[in-house]
Amino acid sequence: MIFLPALLQSAPSRLVSLSSVDLAIIAIYFVLVLVIGFYLKRFATTGEDFFLAGREMTAWVAGLAFVSANLGSLELLGWAGSAYQYGIMAAHWYWIGAIPAMVFLGIVMMPFYYICKTHSVPGYLKLRYGSEASGLSAITFAVMTVLMSGVNMYAMAVVMKVVLGWDINFSIWVSSLTVGVYVAAGGLFSAIFNEVLQFFLIWFGALLIPILGLIETGGWSGMVARIHQNFPGQDFTHLWGPTGSFADNPMGIHWTGIVFGLGAVQSMGYWTTDFLVVQRVLSAKNIRSAKMAPIIGSFFKMAVPLIVIVPGLLGLAVLPMHLVPASDLQAGQHSYNEVLPLMLARYCGPGLLGLGITALVAGFMAGMAGNVSAFATVWTYDIYRPFLRKNAPDRHYVSMGRACTLIGLVISIGTAYLVMQFASIMDYVQALFGFFIAPLFGTVLLGMLWKRVSRSAGFLGLLAGTVSSVSMFTLMKLDHSWVSVFALSPKAQGLAQDMYQALWACVTCVVVTVLVTVVTKPRPEAELRGLVYSLTEVAHEEHASFLHRPLFWGIAALAILAVLQIVLW
Repeated sequence: MIFLPALLQSAPSRLVSLSSVDLAIIAIYFVLVLVIGFYLKRFATTGEDFFLAGREMTAWVAGLAFVSANLGSLELLGWAGSAYQYGIMAAHWYWIGAIPAMVFLGIVMMPFYYICKTHSVPGYLKLRYGSEASGLSAITFAVMTVLMSGVNMYAMAVVMKVVLGWDINFSIWVSSLTVGVYVAAGGLFSAIFNEVLQFFLIWFGALLIPILGLIETGGWSGMVARIHQNFPGQDFTHLWGPTGSFADNPMGIHWTGIVFGLGAVQSMGYWTTDFLVVQRVLSAKNIRSAKMAPIIGSFFKMAVPLIVIVPGLLGLAVLPMHLVPASDLQAGQHSYNEVLPLMLARYCGPGLLGLGITALVAGFMAGMAGNVSAFATVWTYDIYRPFLRKNAPDRHYVSMGRACTLIGLVISIGTAYLVMQFASIMDYVQALFGFFIAPLFGTVLLGMLWKRVSRSAGFLGLLAGTVSSVSMFTLMKLDHSWVSVFALSPKAQGLAQDMYQALWACVTCVVVTVLVTVVTKPRPEAELRGLVYSLTEVAHEEHASFLHRPLFWGIAALAILAVLQIVLW
């Protein structure tokens, strides 16, 4: 921790002062989430209650929790910073990088997860491939969730440091301990109810910045004109137009990387295999609700760039200083990661500032609680129970879940300090997804759609994909010349590198899985019923009206997505 004193010395002084009204709003929120956590503790007495909320959530509640679990302070802070760095191209992660995958999850993959009654994606892998693939997936996922929890802590600490002038250590510990108490008390019940509450708080508070900012700039066209004036020669305001060449956009990406690396691999892998989000849908009360939840969530997801991407674009238009990469930060400067709190300080006065800070705190709570509860479930059901203690009573596993929630929290605090050494929040996060999510997607998808895939093929393919991803990342960081090899251009920036890294990792996983399958013996079909698409009787909504069918609303979501792409081309 040698770097910590220097970091604290370079911390900027507070930009604003909180009034008594602001402090009251923040305090009321902290008290409210703790009360909810302890109240819901009475409903979390069994493993099914604690880890899957008793499978009693409606499609709307599960859908809102599904989106809210992905709308933490990491999203608010990180993607606002990425929008300042890369322009509106950062919105790809909310549109082409989310909506098709959410619809695919609802229509194709949720029936398998729900019918299997699995507690997690590693749980599905155990049924499909055996304990080797499941154990590898559980371990890598547990590592990823702890690392992601640390990123959420760091993101919130940045807000407290820039806006309030708080000590970064104090910010990390106070916020993280609050999350630990209410998640340990109520499990997923507590996390989901707080996520729904946080969803509305985030929207109500975070909307202040785009509304006030667009008023100041004279609307969307005024904002675009100011950006062009401040940054001549750079295209920050088009989604697809500048992606015909690596050199024509600030991300250094070609459209093939966005379509295949992000759309086909990163997003599909994240939204369909990351247990942090899948867990919320598994809490639905029936299979129709489970299918509808991610589709309902997709409509809300399409609107999230309004409160996440637009503030970053407004920063390009109105901030008097130019922000710099975190790795190049000097005394008196601000990094890309700090654009959102800078905008908050610019627009929010007494009362409004408290609401805005509470929205960011809510976002932090949502992301942190999601990662901690997911870590507790995967550790308990996919590592501890099958490998360490198989036949304990259910109450023992609930106690273990609560204990490892707090253990995971403490480890996450350590990883928050680790994040401080990286240049960019989102470059780091997307690299993590390339390590763990991209190969996993190939393994899960092949297992669901191809009955021939063998047990050893699933394990070796997943292992090869993970190792190749870590190797590519390491080579590109140690020697920039490897960027031209893996990301196809020396101009590729961090997020562009992550997209191609994910693409090649998934391809490696699929190729190895197919080759091993060809030379190994498949499992008997009788053992694969309910696990492979062609051998499973999937429930349909024969008696539901057309407007009540998930497929109709999935198509509607894709149609709206297409319109957004054309408008902002």
